[in-house]
Amino acid sequence: MEYSMSDELITQIKSRFDHATNKKLLREKYQSKMTFAYAGGMFNAGPELLVTLSVCNETVVLEDLYGTPVKVNVSELATQTQHRWQEQMNAWLVENEDLSNKR
Repeated sequence: MEYSMSDELITQIKSRFDHATNKKLLREKYQSKMTFAYAGGMFNAGPELLVTLSVCNETVVLEDLYGTPVKVNVSELATQTQHRWQEQMNAWLVENEDLSNKR
């Protein structure tokens, strides 16, 4: 009987470890999909960029992910950022819910 409980415990531990690993991989997958090119620079869609753009004028120079200054149209970049962010977050949510349901 104790052997059976031990096997069950090992199975539960493996399941939790697999879930944590899969969750981490899923996060990395969607974080990489947040990166996009605009006006010759590379930007990462997210709250930080959206907040920065919300306080800027029509045209501004921003530093991209590689430290390069890029002149951007604020409204265009904000629209693309918001679209990319929401699209990837929705997809991430769906996959995360599937992962949680399998657990």
